[in-house]
Amino acid sequence: MALIVQKYGGTSVADAERIRNVAERIARLQHAGNQMVAVVSAMGDTTDDLIALANQITDRPSARELDVLLSTGEIVSSTLVAMALRHLGLDAISLSGLQAGIQTDSTHSRARIRRINPERIHRELDEGRVVIVAGFQGVTEELDVTTLGRGGSDTTAVALAAALRADRCENLKDVEGIYTADPRIVPAARKLRDIGYEEMLELASHGAQVLHPRAVELAQLYNLPITVQSSFNEEPGTLIHAETTMEPTNKVRGIAHDADVAKITVRGVPDRPGIAATLFEPLAARAISVDTIVQNASLENLTDLTFTVSRKDLRAALEIIQPVVLEIGAAGLVTDDEAGKISIVGTGMQNTPGYASRMFRALFDAGINIQLITTSEIRITCIIDQAQVPQAVRALHDAFELEKA
Repeated sequence: MALIVQKYGGTSVADAERIRNVAERIARLQHAGNQMVAVVSAMGDTTDDLIALANQITDRPSARELDVLLSTGEIVSSTLVAMALRHLGLDAISLSGLQAGIQTDSTHSRARIRRINPERIHRELDEGRVVIVAGFQGVTEELDVTTLGRGGSDTTAVALAAALRADRCENLKDVEGIYTADPRIVPAARKLRDIGYEEMLELASHGAQVLHPRAVELAQLYNLPITVQSSFNEEPGTLIHAETTMEPTNKVRGIAHDADVAKITVRGVPDRPGIAATLFEPLAARAISVDTIVQNASLENLTDLTFTVSRKDLRAALEIIQPVVLEIGAAGLVTDDEAGKISIVGTGMQNTPGYASRMFRALFDAGINIQLITTSEIRITCIIDQAQVPQAVRALHDAFELEKA
C-alpha cells in the first residue's frame, strides 16, 4: 500500500464535470489499495473573481480579511470533491488548512508554512477515508487564516507529502509536464522527461508558472520527487528529482519568462557603506520580494541602483522607497511598470563558453533591446520590454534548438 499525495489545480476542478473526473481518478488509485490525500485549488478563476469583488468594496482591502475571503475558494472545491467521492461510494472527508494542521507565520497573502501536525490526516487515513485538503491556506498561532500566495496549493501539497512521509507526490494540472518553454507561445516546445531541482527552481523563480518556487524548495530540502502531469489524460509527465539525464550537446534545458515585472531605478545614490541595506531592509520587512538588482559603477561618489519587483507590489514598494530616497539624499527615482523578464536555464552553462553571447545575439537579431542582465551558475536573465517577451521566448527557443530531443 502506498500513500499518495496529489494536487489538482484550479483548471482541473473548474466545473462539476471536471470535479467528477478528478474524483474518478482518485477513486481508481484508492481502489488499487493506496491511501489518498488530495490537495485542491479554487475552482477556475475563483480567486481572481474574489479579489475583483474585494476591490469593488475598497481599493485597500485589509490583508487579514482578504486572506479569509480568498481561503473560501479552496474550501468550496475541497468539499465538492469530497461529495463527488462519496457519490462514487468512497468514504471521503474535506479538511481546511486549520483542520489539516497547517501552521504558518503571520504574513498575510504570502505566508510561509512553519510546521504541519499531520495527526488528523493520519487518523482519517487509518479509518479508510480519502482526505481532501483545501490548498493555499493555513493558520497562525492565533488561529488567524493566512494564504500562501499565488501557486500556494503546490506548496501545500509538497509540505503535506513531506510531513506524511508520502511515497509519491503528484501535481496534476492542465499541462502534461514541464516544457522547454511555454507551449502557448512556442507550439514546438518539447516536454522534458525529467529535470533537476535546481534547474526547476530557477525556471519557477523566473516565470515558469507550472510549479511554485517554494514547492520546489521544499521538495529539494526533503529530497521528495514530484511528478507533474495532466489531470485530463494518463500520459506520463515530468519527474522533478535530484538526478537528471543531462543532454550532452545543449546545456540549456528551458526558457522562463515573466511579463509581470516593474523596474525601479534610484538615481544619484551616495556611494557609501550601508546605503543598500537602508534601501532594501524596509522592503523585506513588508515581505516585498526584490528580484534583479543592478548597481552602476560609482562616478563622483554617486551611482544609480536599479531593481525589479512584481508589478502588483510596485505601489507598496514606492510608498516604502520614496521616504528612504529623501533620507539617503539620492537624486530621485524612476519607475517602469512595462518591463518583462526572459531567462535561459541549464546546469553547466557557466563552465561552457558561448551561451551568453548566443543569447544576446538571438535577442539582437530579433530587434530586442536588453535593459539589464543578471546571471547565476545555471541561469542568464535579461530584462526587456514587456511587449517583446513572447517574441524573445520564440527567438531563444529557436536559437538553442530546444525542440530537438
